[in-house]
Amino acid sequence: MTMKLYFDPHSRSHIAKWMLDEAGADYEIVTTLLKDKAHKKPEFLKINPAGKLPALVDGQARVFENAAICMYVAEKFPGKRLAPPVGTPDRGRYLSLMVYSTAQLEPAMGDAILKIRSNNSARGWTNFEAAKDAVERELRYGPYLFGAQFTAADVMIGAMLIWHRAFGGVLNRPTLDAYIDRLQARPKGMKFG
Repeated sequence: MTMKLYFDPHSRSHIAKWMLDEAGADYEIVTTLLKDKAHKKPEFLKINPAGKLPALVDGQARVFENAAICMYVAEKFPGKRLAPPVGTPDRGRYLSLMVYSTAQLEPAMGDAILKIRSNNSARGWTNFEAAKDAVERELRYGPYLFGAQFTAADVMIGAMLIWHRAFGGVLNRPTLDAYIDRLQARPKGMKFG
């Protein structure tokens, strides 16, 4: 049975699509337009009760949130080596980076794009400069977060940086700019449009 990705071309669903493409997965796009409020209809809420995109259906499995979809796909296609195997030393760092992408990097980037200045300690996430510092430290063994091995963590962390650039943001970080260039040069790299 073919997986189904509920997708709007003007949303963060590009991240899940990128991951599926990197895995070489057989899937179909189910266009779910935010402007039509398709994500709030009862049939979609059975897939994702939060009414957000993306969502992935794989047989009886229902997966939502980009990080969860990326982890699910990496585990479904172990031969693609998109995640360190369970029980290996790199697994903890991988899981940490997957969560960091949505818990710290994405909200910090959003604040930077929207020019929101706040007491970040009260909100629970760092500022964008500190988040960029952390990603640069994690790239020390580059070209990817796990050295030569591209993983789902690159999809999640890289997508945030790609979005930042797409929204006109400037990183002023040669290491991160080169990382984005490498990610977008991949044959399956995240594309818009």
